[in-house]
Amino acid sequence: MKLTFTQFLTLDGVIQAPGGPEEDRDGGFEHGGWSAPYGDDDFGAFITEVFDRADAFLLGRGTYEIFAGYWPKMTDPTDPVASRLNSLPKYVASTTLTAADWQGTRIIGRDDLVKDVTALKEQPGRELQTHGSAGLARSLMAHDLIDTLHLLTFPVVLGTGKRLFEEGGLPTAFRLAGSRTTSKGVVISTYERAGRPEYGSF
Repeated sequence: MKLTFTQFLTLDGVIQAPGGPEEDRDGGFEHGGWSAPYGDDDFGAFITEVFDRADAFLLGRGTYEIFAGYWPKMTDPTDPVASRLNSLPKYVASTTLTAADWQGTRIIGRDDLVKDVTALKEQPGRELQTHGSAGLARSLMAHDLIDTLHLLTFPVVLGTGKRLFEEGGLPTAFRLAGSRTTSKGVVISTYERAGRPEYGSF
């Protein structure tokens, strides 16, 4: 399976608490819910396309707990997100989680995250998807395990908050594989990992 990663971020790279005010107040963050005003049919169509390609999900503990508190209650079989999250295998990467009650969930990464994720990628299927879970994504990118990035850039600057790309990340080149803009100005860019950066001068 190909490992794909979908992340919402602001123009200044903030990824913290896009979905609601109480999602993640770590560090005194007061801007939660910043993605909500930008939902439209274009955004919904892209999300449906992404989830239609899923064969399994790989989530960090924080995102898993947020999802597990909400999506099992959504029982509409025609909902493109809920139907897949509730029925497909879910792997939560955690060294501290002791139980995962959401049906179809297995805890991985207690001993060797890289080994566990590599084994998952070797299974047959289309996409193993990570959504949110920025801390997990940074660990995966440090080992070249993410194949595709879907970065949804929202036209807002917050000034504070957690970032996806931090100092010390693995230098990596990507190829732009697709781009579109929603009616409300969200730029959706898809990047395929393309090895190491090349350097030159002008």
